[in-house]
Amino acid sequence: MKDRNKRRAYVLSSLIVILSSIFLLKLFSIQVVDSKYKDIASKIAMKQVKLYPNRGLIYDRNKELLVYNQAIYDILVVPRQVKDLDTTLLCEILDISKASFDERMAQASKDLHFYSTNEFYKQLPAEKYALFLEHSYKFEGFFGETRTIRKYTYPGAAHILGDVGEVDSSDIKASDYYYQPRDYAGKSGLEKVYDKELRGSRGYKFVFIDKYNKEQGSFNLGNQDSMPTQGANLATTIDIKLQMYGELLLQNKIGSVVAIEPSTGEVLALVSSPNFDPNLLCGSSRGKNYSLLEANKLNPLFNRAVMAQYPPGSTFKPVTAAIAMQEGAINQNFSYYCNTIYSIPGYTLHCSHNHPPALNVQEGLQHSCNPYFWQTFRNTLDSEKYKTTLESYGAWYAYTQKFGLGQKLGIDMLSEKSGNIPSVDYYNKLYGNGRWRALTIISLAIGQGEILLTPLQLANLYAVFANRGYYIRPHLVKNINGENIDDLKRIETGIDKEYFEVIAEGLQLVVDAGTGRRSKIPNINFGGKTGTAQNPHGEDHSIFAGFAPVENPKISISVVVENGGGGSKYAAPIASLMVEMYLHDTIATSRLALEQSILDANLIDPEEEKED
Repeated sequence: MKDRNKRRAYVLSSLIVILSSIFLLKLFSIQVVDSKYKDIASKIAMKQVKLYPNRGLIYDRNKELLVYNQAIYDILVVPRQVKDLDTTLLCEILDISKASFDERMAQASKDLHFYSTNEFYKQLPAEKYALFLEHSYKFEGFFGETRTIRKYTYPGAAHILGDVGEVDSSDIKASDYYYQPRDYAGKSGLEKVYDKELRGSRGYKFVFIDKYNKEQGSFNLGNQDSMPTQGANLATTIDIKLQMYGELLLQNKIGSVVAIEPSTGEVLALVSSPNFDPNLLCGSSRGKNYSLLEANKLNPLFNRAVMAQYPPGSTFKPVTAAIAMQEGAINQNFSYYCNTIYSIPGYTLHCSHNHPPALNVQEGLQHSCNPYFWQTFRNTLDSEKYKTTLESYGAWYAYTQKFGLGQKLGIDMLSEKSGNIPSVDYYNKLYGNGRWRALTIISLAIGQGEILLTPLQLANLYAVFANRGYYIRPHLVKNINGENIDDLKRIETGIDKEYFEVIAEGLQLVVDAGTGRRSKIPNINFGGKTGTAQNPHGEDHSIFAGFAPVENPKISISVVVENGGGGSKYAAPIASLMVEMYLHDTIATSRLALEQSILDANLIDPEEEKED
């Protein structure tokens, strides 16, 4: 019995020793080992670093670099990590006041932001960032992040190229949440249309960092890292030399120039004036500059080349003639004696100027005779081929659609407008079902009434004349990473080539001996048509559209100069200078005076400029 109790006491004592040992070991682990590792953990940690891809570059048709990337540096802060901060030095480096520092810190320290990474200062210059890194040990809780912004080689083509800015919630949603807050995305122009191709794909790396957020080496030898992929490069159709020349000719004027290579649909120049330097919308001053541009009464942000809509005036007359010949309403030798008066019930219309009788279509175009085209249009709609005016006008309307009028052409820009060709339904609602005739809508014959065209549509229309009956969708990008755009279809008008040859002859007569003769180009056969768009708010708009060389066209062009008067005054000379520069790469000495007169012309009200 005594031995049994002795053994029990021994077992109990052993258990106490074992348990005490376990307790002491645990206490040592808590007080010594864990505290040691906690101290190490406080000095080094693992971090996921986002790697931003380089955005794709943009070039012109001749491989001139138009858009590239420039490094910028953001300063970020984790508020809970901030301690022993040299605030004065940090403010000095960032060039901000103490009040600004306090405001930024208060914003970063709100609620859950206190524990997360927050943007403190955007787009610090490189030399300032180097200084920040040099003293970063004094700024615990603050660290830098390298990004890129866009820079533009030329101070033009802003409406084409567009701009890049910080994403908002709609950008994030539209990207299927590829984008995250603080990312940059295309906001307008090609930057937005081709954003998915240009943006590339981001990567990530995992690194150890110390308490100053300085990297101390890769995690797991970098095996979990993924590298970013650079965005695709765009080769545009734009000839930047021609683009900049167009912007120069339109300085101090409101209007547009659109030039197209007819055989391909490639847009050579797309000018909207007033313009602005795209670099204004780069960097930290983007928001302020955008507000200034938006407040400008001349509306430089408005892309007139694809958004403005004008009555085309006499530039539309070749359409009237082409449809009439195809329909058999007239032949090319249709003549009309103009005594300056054209009488219709209730109205007396007048020709705009004196000229010899038009003995054929070519002379009708040369003299731009309004009564000639009123009668041509009337013959088309009163044709015996159709039972009613509604049927004949429906056929006429269908032809205009094949010319690409009254609809968006599908250029790779988001802001394109459709213009307007009134439909049968429109006139039935306006005048009553079937209660209108050719004479009711006679103004359409000369590009007035409800007809509206954008400058892009007008240039494309004359690409149709240049190609003798078809066009290819106008576009601004030739290839992406060397792969050509292959969805470009030839769109036919359904009008025989022989009638377009007649039109081409007439348009050359306009420049050689008609209303556009001031704009003849040495050693180039240039065909085109002047026009005047009525403007109820002031001086009429000057319009011209044409193509050259007539026999083997390389360029079609439209020019609109708002408040410029007749088409021969400003629009036609500008078009001829653009064509000459493109085909000859220089301006002939004999035409330098014409060029200078255009450069010197200021059609913008100085008082209006002062107010902006």
